[in-house]
Amino acid sequence: MPDAPDVALPPSLRLLKWLVILLTLTMIGGVITVVTLIVTRMPQAFTASAPKVPAELALPDGATASAVTFGSGWTAVVTTDQRILIFDRNGVLLQEVTITPTPAP
Repeated sequence: MPDAPDVALPPSLRLLKWLVILLTLTMIGGVITVVTLIVTRMPQAFTASAPKVPAELALPDGATASAVTFGSGWTAVVTTDQRILIFDRNGVLLQEVTITPTPAP
């Protein structure tokens, strides 16, 4: 079977073909732009707002930290011996809360 001769597309299909090519290029450019913005802007957002543990913060003797959380001007440390220790931004102990486990039903 011989090769079919090249058939010219009707003008309306030629226009549609170029519109699809233009849309494809636009979408590729948009995806590249969004990925570039996410990669360049996200690390700055994480490092700028990361809370800092006060250098002077010292746990009482025998206490081992199991979790830490940060508030506005304070740091809370949950210890393995079921206490919550609240420190100010300078590492001074403000409050100690003992956690009492609820009895099993």
